[in-house]
Amino acid sequence: MPQIFHHSTNFLARLSIFGAIFILLAALWVVAEINRSSWITGAFVERQQPVQFSHKHHVGDDGIDCRYCHTSVETSPSAGIPPTQTCMNCHSQIWSDSPYLEPVRESARTGRPIEWMRVNDLPDYVYFNHSIHINKGVGCSTCHGNVAQMPMMYQAASLQMEWCIACHRNPAPYLRDLEGREKKEDIFKTDWQPPPNQAEIGARLFKQHKIQDARALTSCSTCHR
Repeated sequence: MPQIFHHSTNFLARLSIFGAIFILLAALWVVAEINRSSWITGAFVERQQPVQFSHKHHVGDDGIDCRYCHTSVETSPSAGIPPTQTCMNCHSQIWSDSPYLEPVRESARTGRPIEWMRVNDLPDYVYFNHSIHINKGVGCSTCHGNVAQMPMMYQAASLQMEWCIACHRNPAPYLRDLEGREKKEDIFKTDWQPPPNQAEIGARLFKQHKIQDARALTSCSTCHR
């Protein structure tokens, strides 16, 4: 019986199988990269606000503490959005006629709150508590980045589940000391950098702050309630 297919057909068949596997793996890699990109996560995308508010100016230049505006960050699940009166404490005297601040003055006159654009917005099915992180030694900049260098605020991390889980598996590299007033202020330093011996310090603080082990921290019910 004459041979129907040329010998090269075997090579082409094998090439097509391996090629299909390669294409499938490449497609999965592309999907994973897109899923982690700013296009999906919203990270590093500056948010336009109804008022041209600059964290760089207020925090970096003027040295205003995070807690002056975000008053409930140490005691509540939410960091809190400052009421208009907080802005007017200064701006009834400073730049009181600036056209950029007209939305603030209108809010003060009418009692209608300013509709700020949320920057770090977790899904409704995720439970996050600011106070527990602060009181266990996790500083603001660990999640929010160095806001003192942000003229316009943006999300500094992906906020995806894998990002949260990575920290919950090993929080020691991010822990800051809470002993004494001076040390506790490190929590709110926007330019904090871990010292060279952070591994040693973090291991000590992990026990000192009585942080639960990775099994508890990565339990589904910790973040999904």
